[in-house]
Amino acid sequence: MGTSPRGLHLADWRIKSLDSILATAEKKSLTRSLGAFQLTMLGIGGIIGTGIFVLTAEAAQLAGPGMLISFVLSALVCGLAALCYAELAAMVPVSGSAYTYSYATFGEILAWVVGWALVLEYAVAASAVAVGWSGYIVGVLDNLLGIELPVALVNGPYAGGLINLPAVVIALAVTWLLVIGTKESATVNAVLVAVKVTALTLFVVLAVPAAQAENFKPFLPLGVGSAVSAASLIFFAFVGFDAVSTAAEETKNPQRNIPIGLVGSLGICTVFYMLVGTGVIGSVGAQPVAGPDGQILSPGSVELAAQCKTYAEATMPVVCSNEALAHVLRLIGHPAIGNLLGLAAGFALPSVVLMMMFAQTRIFFVMSRDGLLPAALSKVHPKYKTPHIVTIVTGVGVAFAAAFFPVGQLASVSNGGTLCAFFFVSLAIMALRRSNPDRQRVFKTPAVWIVAPLAATGCLLLFAFLSLVAQLVFFGWAAIGLVFYFLYGRTRSNVARGVIEVGELSPDVPPQGVPPLPGIPTPGGKQA
Repeated sequence: MGTSPRGLHLADWRIKSLDSILATAEKKSLTRSLGAFQLTMLGIGGIIGTGIFVLTAEAAQLAGPGMLISFVLSALVCGLAALCYAELAAMVPVSGSAYTYSYATFGEILAWVVGWALVLEYAVAASAVAVGWSGYIVGVLDNLLGIELPVALVNGPYAGGLINLPAVVIALAVTWLLVIGTKESATVNAVLVAVKVTALTLFVVLAVPAAQAENFKPFLPLGVGSAVSAASLIFFAFVGFDAVSTAAEETKNPQRNIPIGLVGSLGICTVFYMLVGTGVIGSVGAQPVAGPDGQILSPGSVELAAQCKTYAEATMPVVCSNEALAHVLRLIGHPAIGNLLGLAAGFALPSVVLMMMFAQTRIFFVMSRDGLLPAALSKVHPKYKTPHIVTIVTGVGVAFAAAFFPVGQLASVSNGGTLCAFFFVSLAIMALRRSNPDRQRVFKTPAVWIVAPLAATGCLLLFAFLSLVAQLVFFGWAAIGLVFYFLYGRTRSNVARGVIEVGELSPDVPPQGVPPLPGIPTPGGKQA
């Protein structure tokens, strides 16, 4: 086997065949227990959360009423990506999401990069949601029960505190629930989704009729570009549907149920978001807050936090609230219902933490099963039948990030990983149409040669408008991942060692074993 001028083995770029992936999943798989309804609830549970309950305020600070355009743009990019995900997830119904699809199309190195990026999407997103939940639960305790928690224990250093203790507590509680079992987690999630949908419906019924036309003016106070910038942030409000694909290996009849869960959850949530956004803007306004010198302040900044402290509760702009929807209801004369909505968010937002961590553990599970991460991470608990070790490791990481970082920064960083994954999924579907044209596709993406390029272009556009910090974190994280890959995964992966599971899955497609890298022992002890 030759080596390229830069020292990369050509085998690093080899593809793991779809039949290998499917056969491996069959030999070391998880229990299939999820149906279409549970998957749709899982998707809605992941989508409706901190994005709409909390980031609505941050989007308003970026674009004002123009954030409605941001919702549309984000929904469009996610919708195009969802159509690509639906075909791939139905065709390759195993855990791993974009990581697995990249392995089957672009080879091991890019698959690793995508899998590593998914850590930013899911684990960091779980941290962001935990911080968002903390804001609502602190508001509920204060407004409903009169319990005011110490500032030092409910804010990270960015807001003058020490640690966001409520966010840590919820992250660890969800970790425990995920260790117990997948089916139990999905059942709890379905109940929490019902609470969220009910709360948002009540908000729409009360806030939309109170809308006034003058609150939409000026519609784009900071220009058209601000709407795209807000879209790169509010994009976080739509991600989560793709986590449905990570549950493919635990889904009954995945060819039918995965597309239903993906497209159905995204469509339902998009309708809700537009109605909620209209209610927020129309009822109380959503203009950005300026500093003492008239400059527009950055969302999540210390300067904005200081400026917001100058407002009384009754006159505080929505962009200053950590519990935006509950705050709106209080301002329009429904304080009791606002408190109940805050309580509902407090009960329901953990379902998003649950979904994000569920997805992250399944990505790690598959990467470990492929040999790119230590084998211990793919161990399944003998009693609960869940990947308990990787779940605990993920939970500790999520709790740490939630303890010290602000929700807006976490969301932006998470979006970098998400956009990377969506971009490669958009490319993967086109590559597989070329390389595997005859493979059965229960669900086919319509107009794929239009949909997939538009999805990829949309991802690049939103990434370009992410904050500089989020972009730098993404590239720095990718660099760290590549170092880990070359130190560990490159020589220990199943592909590198020639350990390829190929089952009798398709008589029309011959097995496609991949030779091991030179100098690495095979399972029989011989040198390749």
